[in-house]
Amino acid sequence: MLTKTNPPTVHEPAGYSHLTISSAGRLAHLAGQCPLDLDAQVVGEPGDFDAQTDQVIANCLAVLSAAGAQPSDVVRSIIYVVSPDSSVLAGVWHRLTESALAPAFTTASTLLGVASLGYRGQLVEIDLTAALP
Repeated sequence: MLTKTNPPTVHEPAGYSHLTISSAGRLAHLAGQCPLDLDAQVVGEPGDFDAQTDQVIANCLAVLSAAGAQPSDVVRSIIYVVSPDSSVLAGVWHRLTESALAPAFTTASTLLGVASLGYRGQLVEIDLTAALP
């Protein structure tokens, strides 16, 4: 259902694919998943990237499941992290790629450092598109 490729005319990526082609007829577009608990509260102490990343992972897995999809069905991901520091971005990326959501990041993925996100104290958000089986 998914074909992942890296054209020989561009650099070899670290863990993801430059191009993902889906033969699926239906796509699920997840809203940006935030580090909110069931009470709609941002989790973690101020500055706790790990706690927020873990909550975003849990929320992504729950919404994918509700769509009848799993991480390996993801065809595109965009990760937003409030930091200009590449080591912080790398730390979030590492936590994501070591999680149950990791297969989602082997397709076309973008990791961005941004100035701010929608909720006060929010540090991480993930936007996913999945090809439904």
